[in-house]
Amino acid sequence: MAPLVPRMHLFEIDDQPWFPSYLRGLVQEGLHHAWTTSLPLIFPQGSPASVVARTLQQVLGRGNVSRYTYIDFCAGAGGPTPVIERTLNAALAQQSETENGNGAPGSHSDPKSSHSYANVASTSKSSSSGQTDKSNSTPAVNFVMTDLHPHPEAWAAAAHKSHHLTYEPASVDASNAPASLINQYKNNKDAPGGRIFRLFNLAFHHFDDTLARAILKNTVETSDAIGIFEMQDRSFASVVTCALFGLFIPLVAPVLYWSAPWHLFWVYIVPIVPFVLVFDGLVSSIRTRTPEEVEVLLRTCGADTTDWEIKSGKECFMWPTGYLSWTMCIKKHKGDE
Repeated sequence: MAPLVPRMHLFEIDDQPWFPSYLRGLVQEGLHHAWTTSLPLIFPQGSPASVVARTLQQVLGRGNVSRYTYIDFCAGAGGPTPVIERTLNAALAQQSETENGNGAPGSHSDPKSSHSYANVASTSKSSSSGQTDKSNSTPAVNFVMTDLHPHPEAWAAAAHKSHHLTYEPASVDASNAPASLINQYKNNKDAPGGRIFRLFNLAFHHFDDTLARAILKNTVETSDAIGIFEMQDRSFASVVTCALFGLFIPLVAPVLYWSAPWHLFWVYIVPIVPFVLVFDGLVSSIRTRTPEEVEVLLRTCGADTTDWEIKSGKECFMWPTGYLSWTMCIKKHKGDE
């Protein structure tokens, strides 16, 4: 079904330089909880982040999902990436356990080599690592958090909890990714998979057509796939979901901010946080591209996209109106399943 309205690149409050950083942090925390919250009945498939993990596994296929290193180019303060990494690798470990048939999942070697970007994130981790299971195990995959405006402290805390989650502390421009970053993981014997998958979680709609084309061009020239995941689209259901989200925040705010109750002032007394979340959510809906619109940008980005294919779909993450829309542009390789 065609969108109700044409795409318009309107402004979001959270993007504006005049919006106070303190309030921006509260809004981003609200978005983080939107990605990671899971309630029985309302969230039929678990949190939206876990839906992303399952979608990656299903669309890429069991033989290909572990061939990539997943680089989040708009990780913000962390967003859903730690949950996606944890969920996907848990699923791969369970798959290995089933295939091995030995009642114990295959362990995986530590991907953090001595010359990895992750050194800065792994100094406080255990130096021990498991031995690689030489049987029919599926290797765990690595995730890397980057951003034009990096949050190394927040990323370090998240990376400390997983040997498969790392980050780049310097600023990274998605339209001109540093060759040193890409080469660190691409076709590297210390980085399982050897392919680069670029992640954009609730982010790609922020770019105008010119910047979006530049990002896609850089992706085609240096990487092997890109995944665009949005929790909204240009539909009436998305408008309803945004409104429900505005009601949801005041209900759960005491739980979200129990350790910092002064934050509640900006939820109840001066309700800037729920207002910005709803306003920006509606604008995000209008900004979000259809898969067909993404493909037009890909094919006109100025790079050779002959070997690239487009896959897309929707998954319900919040009953009855919340749908996660996704578009993947994937380079075809010989021997892929």
